[in-house]
Amino acid sequence: MRTILMIMAGWLVAVNAMAQDKFVERSTDVLCVVPTLTGLCAAIVNEDKKGAVELGLSTATALVANYALEAAITKDRPDGTGRHAFPSTHTALAFNGSSFLMKRYGWKWGVPAYAISAYVAWGRTHADKHDWWDVLGGAALGAGAALIFTHEFTKDTDITIAPAVINGNAKGLVARLVF
Repeated sequence: MRTILMIMAGWLVAVNAMAQDKFVERSTDVLCVVPTLTGLCAAIVNEDKKGAVELGLSTATALVANYALEAAITKDRPDGTGRHAFPSTHTALAFNGSSFLMKRYGWKWGVPAYAISAYVAWGRTHADKHDWWDVLGGAALGAGAALIFTHEFTKDTDITIAPAVINGNAKGLVARLVF
């Protein structure tokens, strides 16, 4: 009886570990797009058309470069399920969105996004889909594309400078700043 209980306990631990591995893999499938979608939502809420365009350009560049590298470099995945391991597309997408958020809207947006991206990178290696070189390559590719295209967000300002005569005597300039 004790042997059966030990086998059942071992089986439950193994099933639990497999379920956790599947959870990590599935969660990285979903979370890899969260920083990019957050960047898009932030651009929409802030009526930041330039930011939305920058995000689109950086994401497209990261994905095109990622798939070109995957096609050119045939590297087996650690779990043996494919030959396109380098660079990690999940990590490239996650770090692209995080870098966009950090550079465009600041650290209050960027730090939580980078935490998600770090989890995605860890999760891809934990699930045996990539090794650390794959996720480092994806992170560098995604962040690099975002840093190339993204500029700091500033609200539109209207500055007017005009010559003025004050009380018919003093001459000078009048400046008006609307933001």
